[in-house]
Amino acid sequence: MYISLTLAAALLIATGIVHSVLGEWLIFRHLRQGTLVPQLAAPPLRSRNVRILWATWHLASVLGWGFAAVLLGMAAAPGVPVQSLVLKSLSGASALGAILVLVGTNGRHPGWIALSAVAALSWAALP
Repeated sequence: MYISLTLAAALLIATGIVHSVLGEWLIFRHLRQGTLVPQLAAPPLRSRNVRILWATWHLASVLGWGFAAVLLGMAAAPGVPVQSLVLKSLSGASALGAILVLVGTNGRHPGWIALSAVAALSWAALP
C-alpha cells in the first residue's frame, strides 16, 4: 500500500468536504428558504443562476471524490491494472454529478444529460 496515495486521497476527500460545507455556510445558506437547493435570487443573479451555481459548486467536490477513489484503489492494489478502477470511479462520479445538476436545476440545465452520457459510456467501456 502506498501511504502517499492514501494521504493524497484523504486530502481530496477532506478538501471536498470542506469546500462543500464552507460553500453552504458562507454562500448558499443565505439563498434558501427551507429547501435543499437555494431558491432565492442574488442580484445580479437570477434564481436559476443560483441553482446551477450551487450544483456546480458541489460538482467540484463530487468529481474530487471520484479522483480520491482512484487514488485509494491504486494505493490498495499497487501494480494492478487501473483501467477498471478509473472507469468505475469516473462513471460513479459522473452519475452523482448528473443527479446533482438534475436536482439542482429541475432538469433545466443540459449538463445532467452530458454527465449521464459520460457515466453510461464509461460504464459500458468496462472490460
